Amino acid sequence: MSKGGAPHGAPEVVRDPLWNNIRLEPDALAVLDTPAVQRLRYVRQLGHAFLVYPGATHTRFEHALGAYHLARRAIAQLEETAGRPIDPASARLLKLAALLHDIGHYPFSHALEEAGLPNHERLAARHLTSGELAGVLDRLTVSADAVLALIQGRGDAPFGGLISGSIDVDKLDYLSRDSWMCGVPYGLIDVDRLLTSLVPVSDAAGRSVVAIHDKGLAALESLLFAKYQMYRTVYWHHAVRSATAMFKRLVRDAIATGRVRVEDVALATDDGLIHELQRDDPTGLAQALRERRLAKRALDLPATDLPADVASWPAADPDLCARVEDQLAAEVGLDRGELFLDFPMKPGMLALDIALVRRDGDVARIAGPDAARHLGLSRVDAELYRSARRLRVFVLRPATIPAERVVDLVMSPPEAVAARLDRGTALLSSRGRG
Repeated sequence: MSKGGAPHGAPEVVRDPLWNNIRLEPDALAVLDTPAVQRLRYVRQLGHAFLVYPGATHTRFEHALGAYHLARRAIAQLEETAGRPIDPASARLLKLAALLHDIGHYPFSHALEEAGLPNHERLAARHLTSGELAGVLDRLTVSADAVLALIQGRGDAPFGGLISGSIDVDKLDYLSRDSWMCGVPYGLIDVDRLLTSLVPVSDAAGRSVVAIHDKGLAALESLLFAKYQMYRTVYWHHAVRSATAMFKRLVRDAIATGRVRVEDVALATDDGLIHELQRDDPTGLAQALRERRLAKRALDLPATDLPADVASWPAADPDLCARVEDQLAAEVGLDRGELFLDFPMKPGMLALDIALVRRDGDVARIAGPDAARHLGLSRVDAELYRSARRLRVFVLRPATIPAERVVDLVMSPPEAVAARLDRGTALLSSRGRG
């Protein structure tokens, strides 16, 4: 991006539909011109959501620029509030970590992490410690390990909560950007109010951390509610989840049969991966996704209609879930790969852990059950989370799915479900929980 652009050492300005002008400092320009970062231009932010919301073709690259921009704004606000500059090395590290926080991301959003592949924060290490990006960081005398620690939310770097925390710049950008690009009014956040409410404080160990002034509590609630609404209406939309379930099965089968390798999937772009999958696709799922022939809902139940103690294995154990899908398909007259069980989960979707500076100067903590003392939304966060979730069974051909049997199944512990599969016991029988 810097090639042929601004003179050496001068910031360059790029135009962004969400934040208007984004000023890129020389460090950022050097990093952006590496193949690892340029790859993000070809990785969509929202995976298959464009099949439902045609405008949702924005990329991880745009999001990275937005996170970097918000990091610069947040640092400036903390410096203004403190009345002194943040340590330049720490500020530099924060801005580069914001720019690179998604460097290890897979194609098609989080689907492949759901499918059982390592999370993208782990994969970031590969890009930061080898190749051209690692060379650029070395020339900038920036520690790749320190950047990685910020991305992974560990360590004690000053103000690390800006990169991985309750109100990190990742959330501020993706919720705002996803809402804007999808054309929905659900992800609206009072970003300006949130940023101007940021306050630097020291924690019990004497480390510099990000806090929020209580004048920003309403804006903080806007963030939480935006997150809830975006999951309910966009990220977990039934057609998006159908496409995601099909894609997970497609890639898992391709990896299991050796048609693609995990290490290659991690470096692919959206179009590159789907093209590779289409070249040899005995399942037919790649072409079906390309032509938007999605599996239909045979069962769709809100989590609020289910017992609160539903097991987590449908989302947390992709191997067991795939076995269950194949058995259910056989029991309702479908072929393997024609039925998909979907019950996504996001534990802590509305959880908070951040320092609060009261108007009298006292510092409290918004976390866990205590959060309800400060935020009305936290009193109902568990019910909001449940109302965002839905238990669905998708099928590629018409089939009758007995709702009570499926509910009983997903309430069963994974050991009991696996035991029934091992014994060859029908999952939709009336025997109950294994």
